[in-house]
Amino acid sequence: MKENLKQFIAEPKNIFLIDAFGAILTAFLLFFVLRTFNTYIGLSKTTLEYLSLIALTFSIYSFSCFFLVINNWKSYLIIICIANTFYCVLTFGIILYYQSISLLGIAYFLGEVLIIAGLVFLEIKTIRSKTLFKN
Repeated sequence: MKENLKQFIAEPKNIFLIDAFGAILTAFLLFFVLRTFNTYIGLSKTTLEYLSLIALTFSIYSFSCFFLVINNWKSYLIIICIANTFYCVLTFGIILYYQSISLLGIAYFLGEVLIIAGLVFLEIKTIRSKTLFKN
């Protein structure tokens, strides 16, 4: 598995692709699924729409980076890494401060934070490993 991770990190564009698909999945789930069942989640439709818009923006950014960035990919990866961290903090803040959020909503958003935190870890690992090589 460690060897697979090294091969995966050898091509940093793959990180953008994983991030893009994850963000589009998040946007889809928030807008079409959670918004439909917002009474079970405990958040307003508006809140879920804003979160889905943020995820869609991240997806567009990551897809653009995957297809357009040839050189200086590290600065673009740092940007999405910071954005993903911001999204995790925002989501965690929603869990803590929205009193109306249900246990199902808390479970969903905690799962989302854990997955995105794992991606941020992979992004940081990619950024650090590539600093050892001249590109």
